Amino acid sequence: MLDLTYETPKPKVIQGAKGDWELVIGLEVHAQVASAAKLFSGASTEFGAEPNSNVSFIDAGMPGMLPVINEGCVELAVRTGLGLKAEINLVSAFDRKNYFYPDLPQGYQISQLYHPIVGEGEVLVEMGDGTARIVRIERIHLEQDAGKSIHDMDPHMSFVDLNRTGVALMEIVSRPDIRGPEEAAAYVGKLRQIMRYLGTCDGNMQNGNLRADVNVSVCRPGDYERYQKSQDFSHLGTRCEIKNMNSMRFIQAAIDYEARRQIAILEDGGTVEQETRLFDPDKGETRSMRSKEEAHDYRYFPCPDLLPLEIEQGWVDDIAAALPELPDAKKARFVSDFGLTDYDAGVLTAEAESAAYFEAVADGRDGKIAANWVINELFGRLKKEEHDITESPVSPAQLGGILDLIAQGDISGKIAKDLFEIVYTEGGDPAEIVEVRGMRQVTDTGAIEAAVDKVIAENPAQVEKAKENPKLAGWFVGQVMKATGGKANPKAVNEIVAKKLRA
Repeated sequence: MLDLTYETPKPKVIQGAKGDWELVIGLEVHAQVASAAKLFSGASTEFGAEPNSNVSFIDAGMPGMLPVINEGCVELAVRTGLGLKAEINLVSAFDRKNYFYPDLPQGYQISQLYHPIVGEGEVLVEMGDGTARIVRIERIHLEQDAGKSIHDMDPHMSFVDLNRTGVALMEIVSRPDIRGPEEAAAYVGKLRQIMRYLGTCDGNMQNGNLRADVNVSVCRPGDYERYQKSQDFSHLGTRCEIKNMNSMRFIQAAIDYEARRQIAILEDGGTVEQETRLFDPDKGETRSMRSKEEAHDYRYFPCPDLLPLEIEQGWVDDIAAALPELPDAKKARFVSDFGLTDYDAGVLTAEAESAAYFEAVADGRDGKIAANWVINELFGRLKKEEHDITESPVSPAQLGGILDLIAQGDISGKIAKDLFEIVYTEGGDPAEIVEVRGMRQVTDTGAIEAAVDKVIAENPAQVEKAKENPKLAGWFVGQVMKATGGKANPKAVNEIVAKKLRA
């Protein structure tokens, strides 16, 4: 079991000029489905292709072109819903969301307003203080992405790249359960982790494959509890939406600024206008983009080109049976099976690849020792060089080989670190390197005793001091290790030094 305390979310309290205020946050996370083809066409979803090269007639909105649902996208949406412990709707439907934008050739977006494919679910969000919060998922629906308008290539004209047009998105809509900037970032991070484990979204925020619209409002202390009892959203204050956030750090900064902006307006006697805003990371502030639209502004209606989507429970069951072990379960198992701390288990399960690497190293070995080497030596070195575990030059077999040499007494911890450096930079089999380079530690007590006698004979003054103060024996240990090139067995050296100084 994980050592976590499950609590009702504690609100982030912001002190205004005229009293305290609490934050209320809901997120709409747009996750690009990890599909090679788009939602309703066979066009490629490859990132970085030449502008307008991944565009089919359907994506371009050509007359008479009819969309055809990509079954693979549906499967990945169902898989995501199952991973978030959500209800899977066996019948869902697509709607047209009508609005004009230059990078939306059809003049509408195919989405799911009334009948989403995934219903209510939940996400366990762990905070740094050891507490865990449940954030409720309201729905997940499939929809098309729009293209990209480019404004910085010409001083007088804008350009349009339609490569993203029609790419499948999962919009994951939370309840207004999030109570602070840090919790919002942790929630997005947990969604990203789960989807990467599931293989349904690569979570690349830099490429725009995962981005969030953040809804922020403020209320007086006690109003949130009144909302929980009545489900009357008026208790939560007027919300403003901050669009297209693709950085955890920016999400936190935008929420903090927006909350303070709203508080200043309210305390000055003004009214917060519901609107859509953008975050300027250079200035660290939000600015107005447009007034916030409601559903009726988009003139939603059922898409006439697509029949309702019906899936079978047996198909859903098959997907559920094939789900991988998810982060929370894997973390709990690492704590239970390997005796790891919650922190170490969390570090190792942050990415599926890291967890798999650790398990391969720990197989048949001491889990705590394996975790220590993976986290401190390997991860530390990779982070320093800005690499991830998939780029590690040290394989699990090589690192496991180093740990085996330590366990067998063939090398000391100090030699092991030197050996790790050689394997990291040059490669090779650890056991062979130890033999060829003469790195095996000295375990011959006779040789060690001779080295100790030599150091004692050369330092009579230090001997007298050490006899008066036994703590100084460490100096002799260090000298012996230096004289043997660090190859002497440290335990044997300590025992022999202590014995000689007592004589």
